[in-house]
Amino acid sequence: MLHTRTEHENFRFSLLQAVPDTPVTKIQRGAKLLLHAVQNKAPKKILITGASSGIGRALAIELAKQGHHLALTARRTELLESLKTELSPYGTPVVIASLDVQHAEDVAPTIAGLQQQLGGLDIAIANAGISGVQRTGDTNTRNDQLIMNTNYLGAVATLNAAASHFKAQGYGRLVGMSSIAAWIPIAGSGSYCASKAALTAWLNAARLELAKHHISVLSIHPGFIRTSIAKNMDKYPFVISPEKAAQAMIPAIMGSTDSLIVPKWPWQLVVPVVDHIPKRLINKFM
Repeated sequence: MLHTRTEHENFRFSLLQAVPDTPVTKIQRGAKLLLHAVQNKAPKKILITGASSGIGRALAIELAKQGHHLALTARRTELLESLKTELSPYGTPVVIASLDVQHAEDVAPTIAGLQQQLGGLDIAIANAGISGVQRTGDTNTRNDQLIMNTNYLGAVATLNAAASHFKAQGYGRLVGMSSIAAWIPIAGSGSYCASKAALTAWLNAARLELAKHHISVLSIHPGFIRTSIAKNMDKYPFVISPEKAAQAMIPAIMGSTDSLIVPKWPWQLVVPVVDHIPKRLINKFM
């Protein structure tokens, strides 16, 4: 039966509309803030792609230590199984699935399945990525295609799948693992640089689009991290371990930051002035 407000209810409703800071609305506002604070302190349900090694693996370990619930994907299932076993002493739920993000058609169904197993999703970290040397003038573009399909299109497929879920639930956080290579060119790695620049641009656009849905977007730009993604990493300047990188990233992932450079020193100073640095110096150190 349709309920019609009484005269008293109409007066109360109009009063609340006209005087937003009445004791009743203050209590309501306080209750919402308290609920939000409680939810923020609760363990998060977090997806990480490319979790079998490097930054993804280090993030999974650190987040498990903090009690967060994890959905982990990678191409190498045996390494995921090993990581799941390693995380078991922390007592936090961990679900895994084999996924190659180059195959975009597999991404959304895999994430949907993991989300169902985990009982929801709060944060999605598109971390899967590859590198590769591709000299200018080489007419075989297979490596270029693999890099773009993984680092850009694979990340976009991951974040779109998560965003669809986040829109439905009314909140969420997207995290994309870009690189300082989005801004600083590396000779012989044009496609890698382009893939990361494209991802950064996509994340910036998504941030503007999704704000009205209460979905925040973080772009992370690592410098040189000691992982298997590239050989002879120690020849590059200011290299740090994936464990140290993960520790620096997690506060931003769990917070509301829009963009992060890891490590901050020296890249946070270098990036704004990179166009003024002599090319011979960039070639020497990059």
